[in-house]
Amino acid sequence: MSQYHVFSLPKELLDTLVPRAILSQPTVPATDPAPRAESPAPAAQPTAGSRACNICLGATFVDVEDQRAHFRSDWHRYNVKVRLGGGSPVSEARFAQLVDGLEDSISGSASSSEGESDESDAVSALVHKTRKLARPSSPDDATSTPTLPQTALVWFHSPPSTQIGIYKAIFSLRTPPSDYLAELKDMQSGGENGRTWAMFMTAGGHFAGAIVRVKRPDGDEDDAGLTKKGKPKRPKPEIEVLKHKTFHRYTTRRKQGGSQSINDNSKNKAISAGAMLRRYGEQALRDDIRNLLTDWAEEIHECERIWIRASVSNRRIFLDYEGAVIEKGDERLRTFPFPTRRPTQAELTRCLQELTRVKVSHLTEDALRAQDEALLASLPKPRPQPAPAPPEAAKPKEKSAQPQLSPEEVQLRDKWTRLLDMIKRGRLDTLKGFWEREGASLGGVDAPVPEWADERGGTLLQVAAHSGQEEIVRWLLEDLRADPTIDVPAPRTGSAPEADESGEDSDNDTARLPRARGSRRTAYDLARTKEVRNVFRRCAAAHPDWWDWLGTERGGARVPSVLSAEMEEEREEKKKARRKGLKDKVREREVREREKERETSATPPAPAIEQSKPSRAAKDVPANGPRKLGGSSAGVESVAGLTPEMRAKIERERRARAAEARLKALQGGGRA
Repeated sequence: MSQYHVFSLPKELLDTLVPRAILSQPTVPATDPAPRAESPAPAAQPTAGSRACNICLGATFVDVEDQRAHFRSDWHRYNVKVRLGGGSPVSEARFAQLVDGLEDSISGSASSSEGESDESDAVSALVHKTRKLARPSSPDDATSTPTLPQTALVWFHSPPSTQIGIYKAIFSLRTPPSDYLAELKDMQSGGENGRTWAMFMTAGGHFAGAIVRVKRPDGDEDDAGLTKKGKPKRPKPEIEVLKHKTFHRYTTRRKQGGSQSINDNSKNKAISAGAMLRRYGEQALRDDIRNLLTDWAEEIHECERIWIRASVSNRRIFLDYEGAVIEKGDERLRTFPFPTRRPTQAELTRCLQELTRVKVSHLTEDALRAQDEALLASLPKPRPQPAPAPPEAAKPKEKSAQPQLSPEEVQLRDKWTRLLDMIKRGRLDTLKGFWEREGASLGGVDAPVPEWADERGGTLLQVAAHSGQEEIVRWLLEDLRADPTIDVPAPRTGSAPEADESGEDSDNDTARLPRARGSRRTAYDLARTKEVRNVFRRCAAAHPDWWDWLGTERGGARVPSVLSAEMEEEREEKKKARRKGLKDKVREREVREREKERETSATPPAPAIEQSKPSRAAKDVPANGPRKLGGSSAGVESVAGLTPEMRAKIERERRARAAEARLKALQGGGRA
């Protein structure tokens, strides 16, 4: 097959080109995404005797190495899995569209070597996703007429037996398919500055970018002269790389797939050293790419096409930021209409050659006509449309009890919900920032709480007091000067009756004023803890002229008494004295108990001495004289059957009692 450059086609070939009849028709987008509707272009089918793939229709190869590389590609493995599942293979262009729909390319940062487990898992995920999308969402998805397959190539025919295919992405988006041939002829002119493309790829932390010239200026033609040595000069290349850059950052865990930011968004944020390195790598990669785009800004603005291969998340690196060199809606933006591998300079060169190299086949007009008929016969037949059911009387829909809210009302309700949640949770710092932004729009600090909130209090101060948030109550009273004299609204009809909370966590210092059932209440009456009630009393002592703190009638805050700093100090002193007295009493009681125990152990039991009969040896010994150790013979019998340790213990106790008795006897004789 002859190799043609899309920007340097021979003039005799251009003059004879005509668009292919079927493939150049504007195709209706297929609503049924079944893989069998994606049959390849007829002009790409293999010729007799050429190497081809029986699974991927339309794949032909020049040599064995090209065929082996195809068998290792993701496109071939995807078609094999679909074929085993009972489906039909897809074309290479359709497969590229499926790859672009994924979050990350299935090749990603992995090499194109054989047997990569992560690529196989990605191909399986793509097969599963395609099967889910192939299920029609409703019977209306079926079309009434057969649809032609969408391909990435547009084909032209040159009689008698030459066809060339060019990628549609090269043409302008504003050009209709009927004018592709005219634009192709215009591409043969390079203009004053030539034609340049910008090509960028990023995946798995790898980046490759280049500014290439695909067509030389019109005046820059090859000179037929000779060199100094008399040899003919080498012709200038049609494609020239003007600038290129590649770099790599650690952003993806090996054989894990997906970037660290995607993993953080789907799961809890990891705190390992590797995760922090990957986050740093993502930030550094983003900064490096954007700095490179800034350096190449002038060249990018002059480019005719901008090719970007990136996942959905990585495309934000190029487009979605302040001061972006490439605008998000730029009509020059293109994606590669075929699968790509790891971003490298060699891969950019391969993609450039694939885009600019014209696909050529040689089929006669009879063979083309037969292929067109076979293509139309292979298209799925239209599904029969069910007969429309007779229109039934539309049943009036029951109107919901809750009225529809306007966007402003929904936004206001959301603000109130967030505000009340901050108060009840005690998030004071967040509440302060929120109030600075939205306080005025909510009506001020004394604005009534909406009825739909179903809160016990009617103001923010009452809600905070009922929730027991001491710090928020202090902030509302002292900083925002919330009104504590506003009456608590009466319970609405159908709500639970108000409970008597006067006995909850109360003491003599902070008891509530007596209140008849059904009379007015204020924020102080809703306070359920002593600490919150003391906040009201301290504020009443510090700012007595702000409100009628002690008043009980309408306009009064119903605070029973004030609590100044001197009163708190005096109360603390009383508590300290009371605690000290209690400690002294406990200490005295312990001393008395120890003395009583000592006296009890020193005095022998009186009943045992009176009841026991003195032995003969005891009668002979005087009362005040020395006694024999060990006691009487009855003591020897009492320790019979005990262990040696128990006997030694009893003997020690006897000797101690005897020594104490001698000391007491000596003291009595001294007094006498």
